[in-house]
Amino acid sequence: MGVATLAASLALAVSPIQFLQSHEANGAYAESGGRSDPSLTAWAVLGLRAAGAPSPGSLAYLRAQEPALQSPTDVALVALAEQALGADASALRARLRPAPDGEIGGTLNATFWGVLADGGASAATRRFVLAHQARSGGFAWYAGGRPDSNDTAAALEALRVAGVQGAPVRRAVRFLRTFENRDGGFELTRGRGSDAQSTAWAIQGLVAAGVAPPHAAFRYLASLRQPDGSYRYSKRYATTPVWVTSQVLAALARQPFPLREVLHTR
Repeated sequence: MGVATLAASLALAVSPIQFLQSHEANGAYAESGGRSDPSLTAWAVLGLRAAGAPSPGSLAYLRAQEPALQSPTDVALVALAEQALGADASALRARLRPAPDGEIGGTLNATFWGVLADGGASAATRRFVLAHQARSGGFAWYAGGRPDSNDTAAALEALRVAGVQGAPVRRAVRFLRTFENRDGGFELTRGRGSDAQSTAWAIQGLVAAGVAPPHAAFRYLASLRQPDGSYRYSKRYATTPVWVTSQVLAALARQPFPLREVLHTR
């Protein structure tokens, strides 16, 4: 499903783009009844830009929120969103300098995000990431943790940006595929059950690795689409629809992070 196919599918009824845009005020995004925040706004921007839709006013909002960003992952997420809007996020990227051993932000997950935001990785950071690939081929949130599908997918995106190919990528892909369920969706951890966000991450991770995502994954996501254009978290739960829909849009467009393809077509 390329961007053209995505655009055609989104023309039916209320589109996910329209759903997200209905939750925007002054460039910021919020869940129904909730408050806007830079993290959710960044996710909405990434989803919209991946789908080729604009997000007017969001750059000004995100820049105004920069001083309040605390966690390295939030800094990296906002940097990715600002870059997707065509801005120079060098000031944010400067806050993500790696430690001498290559780690960024204190966790493996933050390191993946730091690599994505920077658009590259130092030799030390590449060694750090590869040194923490589990024997199973997967990656965890933190060093020594249990590998899961989402962090493995994020690692695959980071490995792509870092220029890593070969066995580490193949091993991570094999591990990621073990989280696919009979309904076509992917789950975060064993026995948890399929969900939209884990499926979206898996699609992006596979695309980043140069592997065609299974068609069943897209059918699973389609089964979660609601009449208002949003996506359910899972067959059982409908929660945080703005966040979920934002992540699904990037997957439907087959756009791993960072959104380079979107940047060079504007």
